[in-house]
Amino acid sequence: MARQRTFDRDLALEQALRAFWRRGYEATSIAELTAAMGIKPPSLYAAFGDKRRLFEEVVARYQRTYGAFTTRALNEEPTGRQAIERVLREAAAEYADAAHPPGCMIVSSAVNCGPESAEVEELLREHRKEATAALKRRIDDDLAAGRIPAGTDTAGLAAFYACVIQGMSTQSRDGAGPAELRRIAALAMAAYPAADPAAAPAAAPAAAPATAT
Repeated sequence: MARQRTFDRDLALEQALRAFWRRGYEATSIAELTAAMGIKPPSLYAAFGDKRRLFEEVVARYQRTYGAFTTRALNEEPTGRQAIERVLREAAAEYADAAHPPGCMIVSSAVNCGPESAEVEELLREHRKEATAALKRRIDDDLAAGRIPAGTDTAGLAAFYACVIQGMSTQSRDGAGPAELRRIAALAMAAYPAADPAAAPAAAPAAAPATAT
C-alpha cells in the first residue's frame, strides 16, 4: 500500500514558487527548495518529479495567480491602448508589492541560466514571446479600428512595450517602488500613437441658414 503524503502539496508548491522567484531557476538548489517547502528530497521527487518538472508547475501556478493581471487586462479592456495602459499600471503595483518577491518571475527566473538549463530557458522564452504576441494582437485591434495611424509598426510597438514591462521588473528588483514604476508606465504610454486626424471622417458641412421668403 502506497504511503500517503504528509505535507500540503499546494502550500509546498507556493513555497517553491517563491524560492525560484527570489533566486532564479539555476541558482535555486534542491536543498534550498526542500528547506523552503518543508519536505525531504524523496518527497519532492515523488510528488513533483525532478527540479525542472517542479519548475514547470511553478510557472503554470504563477501564470494563474500573480501573473494573471496581464491576461485579464488584455482581455477585458475595450481598446488596445487602454489594455496596455492597464497592464503597465498593474505591473507597477504588482512588481513592487512587498507581499512577495519583486518583479516578474517569468523574467527574473531566466537570469544566469547555463547550457544545462536550455529547456528551462526555452520554456520562459516561449512565455515571453506569447506575451509579446498578445500585446501585438491588441495593438492590431486599434489599427484595424482606425484608432492609430495606418502603417503603424504594431510588431515593433508590441516589442517596445514588452521591453518596458521587462525593464519595470528589473527596476523593481533594484528597489524601485510603485510610484517610480508608474512614472515609467506613464512615459511609455506617451509613445502610443495617437489617432490620425486625417483618417477621421470629415464632419458634415453646416446647413445653410434658412432665408426668409
